[in-house]
Amino acid sequence: MTQNKYSKVIAGTMTWGQWGKQLDTKDMIKLMHHCIDNQITTFDHADIYGDYTTEKEFGNAFTESGIDRNKIELISKCGIQYLGNTRSENKVKHYNYSKDYIIWSVEQSLSNLKTDYLDLLLLHRPSPLMEGEIIAEAISTLKQQGKIKEFGVSNFTNTQTDLISKHVTIDVNQIQFSLTEHTAMHDGSLDYMQTNNIQPMSWSPLGSVFKEDNEQTRRIHKQLGALLQKYNATEDQLLLAWLLKHPANILPVVGTTNTERLSNAYTASNIDLELEDWFLILVACQGHKVP
Repeated sequence: MTQNKYSKVIAGTMTWGQWGKQLDTKDMIKLMHHCIDNQITTFDHADIYGDYTTEKEFGNAFTESGIDRNKIELISKCGIQYLGNTRSENKVKHYNYSKDYIIWSVEQSLSNLKTDYLDLLLLHRPSPLMEGEIIAEAISTLKQQGKIKEFGVSNFTNTQTDLISKHVTIDVNQIQFSLTEHTAMHDGSLDYMQTNNIQPMSWSPLGSVFKEDNEQTRRIHKQLGALLQKYNATEDQLLLAWLLKHPANILPVVGTTNTERLSNAYTASNIDLELEDWFLILVACQGHKVP
C-alpha cells in the first residue's frame, strides 16, 4: 500500500478560493505554512474547484511562499466538465476521459499550480462512457513524461475500479467516508482496497456531525462528550481518531481553513481509541447495537 507517500492528514483546498473563504494570496501562504508546520504536507485539489480558478490562485501563492516543492505533495483530479463561467462552451455537466482531454487537463493543472509534476492524479468521478484502455494510454504517457507520479480514482465502486485497474495500476481511491457515512465499511469497498493494495482517502471525514442537528447527531455528541476527558481531545479529533483506527489506513482530506481545526486534525492521528470506545461511537451513530 502507498503508505507514507502522503501526510496522515491531507489539506483539502476546495473551500480556499471562490467556493468558500476566497482567501487572498497572503492568506493562502499563511495557511500553507500552518499546514506544513503541523505536518500536513499533502494538498488536495481538483481542476474544477472555484470554477477552475482555485488551482491557479494556490499556484500563485505557492510560488511566493518559498516552500520547497520536494517537501509537499500535490493531488489533483480531472474529468468533470463543469457548467460555470469559465467553460461556457459546455452545454451540460458531463465527464470527459478521452486520452487527449486527460493529458490536456493535467497540463493545465501543472501550469496553474506552478509545478512540473503531480504526486497523484485522480479521475474525479466515474463516467458511464469511460474506457480502461484509453485511460491507461493517457496515464502511461503522463508517467513517462514525469508529469504524474501516481494514479488513482475518486468515488469509484469496486467494479468500476476493476474496469480501470485491468489496464493500469490504481494506487488510491478517494471516497466519502466518515462516522455518519460509513457505507464503505460494510459494502466491501474498504476490504477491496486493503486486498488490492489501494490507498483509501476520505473526503468529508467529519460527516454530518457538525452540519446537522437530528436524533443521530445528538446521540453522537452525547457519546463523544462522555469520552472527551478520557482522551483529552475535542469532538472533531475523536471523529478523526475513529476513522483513523480502521486498518485500511484511511487518510482523511480535511476541508477546513480554520488553523485551530487543522492543528487538531493532525493531533488526532496520535489518538488511539480503545476497542470498546470505537464501538461505542459506532453504536451511537447507528442507534442500535452491532449484529
